[in-house]
Amino acid sequence: MQNRVTRLFEIDYPIIQAGMIWASGWRLASAVSNAGGLGLIGSGSMYPDVLREQIRKCRAATAKPFGVNVPLLYPDIDQHIRIIIEEKVPIVFTSAGNPKTWTSMLKQEGIKVVHVVSSSKFALKSQEAGCDAVVAEGFEAGGHNGREETTTLVLIPAVSAAVDIPVIAAGGIATGRQMLAAMVLGAEGVQVGSRFIASPEASSHEHFKQAVIQAQEGDTQLSLKQLTPVRLLKNKFYQQVQEAEQRCASVEELKNILGRGRAKKGMFEGDMDEGELEIGQVSALVREIRPAAEIVREIWSEFEQCLQQPLK
Repeated sequence: MQNRVTRLFEIDYPIIQAGMIWASGWRLASAVSNAGGLGLIGSGSMYPDVLREQIRKCRAATAKPFGVNVPLLYPDIDQHIRIIIEEKVPIVFTSAGNPKTWTSMLKQEGIKVVHVVSSSKFALKSQEAGCDAVVAEGFEAGGHNGREETTTLVLIPAVSAAVDIPVIAAGGIATGRQMLAAMVLGAEGVQVGSRFIASPEASSHEHFKQAVIQAQEGDTQLSLKQLTPVRLLKNKFYQQVQEAEQRCASVEELKNILGRGRAKKGMFEGDMDEGELEIGQVSALVREIRPAAEIVREIWSEFEQCLQQPLK
């Protein structure tokens, strides 16, 4: 299958692995790229020197295109951008910020730029900024989320109608059937995050991976809306936040509860009680840890099968 997304990234399948913090290092990114999708290194949890090392290791592990996901709220963003340019990374996905800030500089270096949005308004701003595509991420997604709480089922057709550049669907997608639904709604590719957490190549802690495959419907919740909304797996830390929010705690108190390094404690170090566990609703459908290449093949195979099936 060839469309604007596969041609833009020079990949076989329009399946993009999300650049998740504490999970998306060079092993996962290279495995997805080698399987025909697009792997992304998640730079949000990396010091600049670590990012450079990860880029070089990824390039050594795959001859296929790969990219870097850059949260624009990262404190050392200028260093990350400089390293990405120096290392000649071909593709950058940006999120959590204004796409105008870095897009023109990256484009001048021949880098393809995609911005993650949660509304048609910001999709249009991304198009105006010169982005090559947008990721429209619905409310179901894990990690940092849009304040609008628009679901993928509503967001994808709205964004697809609003912009002329390719739309990549994200949020609640882990299977080929879900991928087909997103494509019918107007997307030309999908970005998959939570499903790839449950892979041997993901750098997240084994305890977190096991928690993901054991998750049931209702086990995640959008939280910390007064700070930056984030979808969390429910645990002791989540309950502490929930209790504070229910009594209308101040922003300062919520910041104190969150503290520093909370996501690392949970997702990377494996503290299932006190850690921040970012994961999407679709974790309720993930039941086993599988190699990243098998996940890509399984999603694509199911997509093709469903494409041929008559409606019931």
